[in-house]
Amino acid sequence: MIHHISIPANNPLHVAQVLAEVFDGKVGIFPPNPNSYIVVAGDEYGTLIEIYPADSVVVPGEGDHQAWFQQNAYPVTYSAVHAAISVPTNLEQIEHIAAREGWRVLPCSRDGLFDVIEFWVEDQLMLELLTPAITHKYLNAMHPKNLEQLMLDMTQVEARI
Repeated sequence: MIHHISIPANNPLHVAQVLAEVFDGKVGIFPPNPNSYIVVAGDEYGTLIEIYPADSVVVPGEGDHQAWFQQNAYPVTYSAVHAAISVPTNLEQIEHIAAREGWRVLPCSRDGLFDVIEFWVEDQLMLELLTPAITHKYLNAMHPKNLEQLMLDMTQVEARI
């Protein structure tokens, strides 16, 4: 289970405030990295998102020292990094929030296996949001009893390529 993730943002405080609205959560300061914030969902899993300035990167420490933050002079606009996250809000609320922010939002089907709502934070980072109405289909598709067949199907597709 993933309990927290970190994402980049051009305006970390604003992104934190918007995500807190989507998650029905709260915003806090994230002291280890200047100008960074956390959104606490307040669910039973301890779900939170850390929002860092877009030029922040996490680098490994040396020896017994833990990871630390550094600024990247050449931050990327897009990334393959994304996350599927269950939220308590519904599609209409998510669409309203995205429209207000001018961010892309798109309900999608992932090959008929499950549905997600692509929510493009600052039109640069995709979060796949799962509302209460669609979460069950995702959980069913990813249930251990179904994953073996899914992996087998994916292997068969790869073999045909």
